[in-house]
Amino acid sequence: MSTIYVVRGVASARTAMASYDAALADANVHNYNLVSVSSVIPAEATVDVVETAPDLGPAGNRLTVVESRATARTGTAERVCAGVGWATGPGPGLFYEASGDDPEAVRTTVERGLEDGRELREWSFDAEDVALATGDVSATTEYTTAVVLAVYGESEPIL
Repeated sequence: MSTIYVVRGVASARTAMASYDAALADANVHNYNLVSVSSVIPAEATVDVVETAPDLGPAGNRLTVVESRATARTGTAERVCAGVGWATGPGPGLFYEASGDDPEAVRTTVERGLEDGRELREWSFDAEDVALATGDVSATTEYTTAVVLAVYGESEPIL
């Protein structure tokens, strides 16, 4: 059985990309090439929320993820929030993601997405959860990013 790790990170830096990279570092997935997928959880997978990702292989490898990301520049928002939610059961499951500047609105959007996704499928679901990463937009650096990622197992060679 494979594990999907849910990780979170928040960071600030002088550029939008640098704040994103630093938020990935906060979640310990900054040394991989991330490949985003839609949002289906394989039936044999388990979802495990962890503080930071464990060692998932050599730097530069490909890492499959479902990702939520919010970035804001100082003066444009007070906070950033990223969220990923999941619904699981005895078979396949679903991830839904959302981002914004209001944690409650992000949570509501994720929960509504999961509800709509469940209605599209004839699968059984018996558990649901949401992970949020929220950060105050820094007054001393130019950009702040929040990320939540569902990381599908270990990395794979990209070449």
